[in-house]
Amino acid sequence: MAEEMTAPQTSVENHGWRVTFAGMGINLALGILYTWSVISKRVPDDWGWNEDDKSLPYMVACLVFSLIMVPAGRMQDKIGPRIVATLGGILVGLGFVIASMTTSLGVFVIGFGVLAGAGIGFGYASATPPAVKWFPPAKTGLIAGIVVSGFGLASVYAAPLSKGLIGACGFRTAILILGIGFLVVVVSLAQLLRPPHKVLQFVKGYGEAGRLKQRAAAPEKAEAEGETPPAPVGQKEDFTPKEMLRTVQFYLLWFMYVCGAGAGLMIIAKLAAIAKIQANIELGFVLVAVLAVGNGGGRILAGMLSDKIGRKATFLICFVVQALLIFLLSRATADNALGTIPAMAIISALIGANYGANLSLFPSITKDFYGLKNFGMNYGLVFTAWGVGGFMLAKLAGAMYVKYETFAVAYYGASALLILAAVMTLLVKPPHHKLEAADV
Repeated sequence: MAEEMTAPQTSVENHGWRVTFAGMGINLALGILYTWSVISKRVPDDWGWNEDDKSLPYMVACLVFSLIMVPAGRMQDKIGPRIVATLGGILVGLGFVIASMTTSLGVFVIGFGVLAGAGIGFGYASATPPAVKWFPPAKTGLIAGIVVSGFGLASVYAAPLSKGLIGACGFRTAILILGIGFLVVVVSLAQLLRPPHKVLQFVKGYGEAGRLKQRAAAPEKAEAEGETPPAPVGQKEDFTPKEMLRTVQFYLLWFMYVCGAGAGLMIIAKLAAIAKIQANIELGFVLVAVLAVGNGGGRILAGMLSDKIGRKATFLICFVVQALLIFLLSRATADNALGTIPAMAIISALIGANYGANLSLFPSITKDFYGLKNFGMNYGLVFTAWGVGGFMLAKLAGAMYVKYETFAVAYYGASALLILAAVMTLLVKPPHHKLEAADV
């Protein structure tokens, strides 16, 4: 039976923050994915992997992560977050253990890319929905930002931890230790995840009940801020996944997500190599950690900003600024000021912040446009764009470097996509229901 059907809890405020920080903690563990540029740089030379090969485990993990979000989101909606997140922790641990036992690229991809990528998807899909259901709509951006900030901040500790473990224990033993640790942490924190009882949502104005009240009380304000206005009597208030897929807004959001996420993931995957190749900076793991601070902070700040000025305005700012930052990064070399450690650190942090903004803005606008009832699966479908973008642009960066020995093509391509995404924010409007009421 779904976890929402448990007896009503009494200590609503305490449960809300506990679930929020448990979700953040799970993401802190799962965010090991963002340290791949540090890990891949230390793959032993005698394994024979080139720069394109080193992109493959990360690319597959991103793709599997995003694709698994669809069934994981549906499972979270149906059976609750605790079981789904527990499964995620087990898969991540198992994937790392398998990856630690091989020098084969193919087997490593199965462990890190497929199994760990799937585990990350199950855990990530279960962290945000129960948290946002404990709070009123005015805090959606903030709470979503806090929960997903853990994923972005993970590299702050995981980058130096991975580097230290690899140096002290060797590459394969380090991967094994990380896998066991993440299994224990994610499975333990998963036991704290639970949504509020529906009665409490209605009485306290949390989650879906609060959203409907807010929309009904101020429809014009809701429309201006990107919320779907209240549906006329006899029409639906929530979109099923099939209904969502019939709206043009879904495809606009999906493409925008491909551009915003893909550009950021491309830099994350190659940052340590970029620092070494372009600017002769050996401290690439420091830049990865700095980017992680921006990544985590950007999720919270963008969430809060979007609660104030609206999702669309925040999207527009983030896409334009990110395009400019990636252009600046393309100009950074050891021969100019942009290639110094302070300048690279600032650029890395800001790229991380603008990338991280996507991870709080897209779940928030998905909830605004399509409701909370099917939020898990609906956002899972939107989130497939994250994996497609990460796979395509990380592949582009690796392949173009192998061919031309420069990341220039990848930089310019990513910047162009970001400008296109910025233009598309002007076309996105909340969807309107046209179907008569039915039991769903």
